[in-house]
Amino acid sequence: MPVYLDHAATTPISASALAALTTVIARSGNPSSLHGAGRRARATVEQARETIAAAAGAHPTEVIFTSGGTEADNLGVKGLFWSRRAAEPARNRILVSSVEHAAVQDTVEWLEKHEGAQALWLPVDADGTLDLAALEAELADGGADSVALISCMWANNEVGTVEPIAEIVALADSYGIPVHSDAVQAFGSIDVHFRDSGLAAMSISGHKIGGPVGVGALLLGRAITLTPVQHGGGQERGVRSGTLDTAGIAAFAAAAQEVTQNLAAESQRIAGLRDAVIAAVRELVPDAVLRGVDPAQRPAGRLPGNAHFTFPGCEGDSLLFLLDMAGIESSTGSACTAGVPRPSHVLLAMGLDEDTARGAQRFSLGHTSAPEDVEAFVKALPNAHARAKTAGMAAHVSSIETASTRDR
Repeated sequence: MPVYLDHAATTPISASALAALTTVIARSGNPSSLHGAGRRARATVEQARETIAAAAGAHPTEVIFTSGGTEADNLGVKGLFWSRRAAEPARNRILVSSVEHAAVQDTVEWLEKHEGAQALWLPVDADGTLDLAALEAELADGGADSVALISCMWANNEVGTVEPIAEIVALADSYGIPVHSDAVQAFGSIDVHFRDSGLAAMSISGHKIGGPVGVGALLLGRAITLTPVQHGGGQERGVRSGTLDTAGIAAFAAAAQEVTQNLAAESQRIAGLRDAVIAAVRELVPDAVLRGVDPAQRPAGRLPGNAHFTFPGCEGDSLLFLLDMAGIESSTGSACTAGVPRPSHVLLAMGLDEDTARGAQRFSLGHTSAPEDVEAFVKALPNAHARAKTAGMAAHVSSIETASTRDR
């Protein structure tokens, strides 16, 4: 069996979620229908809403079901921008961290291109932590008057850095600015409490916590006005139309309940495995560099399941495929368009050059991870790394020779 070290991309469905999914999917009934089957479906949805609200520290009415984290991000960012600008046309700026997931990054860029938004990409430090001084400077001296919203992820999907959400919200609140956070990576990994956070909106997703793919939620404060992104039947407080996926929602709730009931102990267990991965990489490949917060120095500053390294002189894609051949499934954590590898925008924002960023590899652990997985990884890494480094060097020489031939 392959060793799965890509839980940050998606994590295997839990037994409780699978049981809920298979039980409910066998039933008929649209939760918006008034007959018996419809009422039963509605009861399932509302019970799940209460379960997810309890798991995320929210009121049930604050849970807006979506098709996943990407839709929740779109709804949160676009909906807040449109509603705030409608109330005051001068509010056309969005302050957003420079290390956001594409679901937020691309949404903001779309608003810039099509809706006249002005985006300010807030800098981060070498660990990927948002620069609070830069945010404060943008809000001072009247700058806050033109800000529609601030968006900053709770924890980074690539390097695992946990962002200072409490400080960001406190700063924004002093100017009356709503804050959205993509908490897809954080929810189910660390303690996330929507009500206590003071956020206006927060995105979460089912398949990152042991639920199925295709279901998520936007947690939306009860006092927050949001402009809908899509229109239709007016389900979900009138801001998210569409027939609800009853079975997926039930499974999402089962996963959320399971993962949060044992969160502290499970996070500690997974963090121990992560630390073993970090120690092994440092021993076996001394020139590899851990990216993001070092958990030995600041344990709460990094997600418990995330270990992200750059390997000098090594193409991340080469290492990924060689590890895959050895039965270890990891990720580069960077975008790849049309088969052309591109350096991670997260690593570039952290100050890395393109060559260094191309050597990235993310190892992420989750609820199915075990010490045996780390042992298998340790056995596979030296040979895979040696071969990837040789392949990277050969590719570099080949590209130089090709360029030289063209010059002639």
